[in-house]
Amino acid sequence: MTTTPGDPAVSAGGTAQVQITERRPAHPDAAGLLRAFHREQVDRYGFADPIDLNSVEYAPPQGVFAVVYQDSTPIGCGGYRWFDRAARTAEIKRMYLTPAVRGRGVGRALLAWLEHHAIKAGAHRAILETGVRNTAALGLFTSTGYQPVDRYVEGRDPQINLAFARSLIHGAQPGQADLS
Repeated sequence: MTTTPGDPAVSAGGTAQVQITERRPAHPDAAGLLRAFHREQVDRYGFADPIDLNSVEYAPPQGVFAVVYQDSTPIGCGGYRWFDRAARTAEIKRMYLTPAVRGRGVGRALLAWLEHHAIKAGAHRAILETGVRNTAALGLFTSTGYQPVDRYVEGRDPQINLAFARSLIHGAQPGQADLS
């Protein structure tokens, strides 16, 4: 599955044309980006979660993993998987952009694409985690309506990991997340 003119991520902030393509986490482009994400996390925090992702969790109908391309060059990745299907909650995972494309709307486009596909799969709510030192991610998530929530992953250090949620129900506006 790739972007089409109706997808929310064909133009990133009106500045850069990007293509978002569904990929398995083990695809060479995805794997390279996940390794870069891991290195950056280790540099930032001194440790990082393993980058091995269960491909089944990131393949329909369980979820989706995607790679962002600009001029055929992989520049970002991310995915969603079901966190609680009964509660219609999807979890956004492993969003990463190469440093050169940050701040240009590509992250916003990727997040919109992931949310769009989660909604099509039946999600009403999205949750995610990010680190306290990742100011770019914190800015992106809060500016798109994600609100802080209690941690949902056992054993996470609240001094390092922050959890957020946002309603994906049609009509929800950024900043009006349904956190119930």
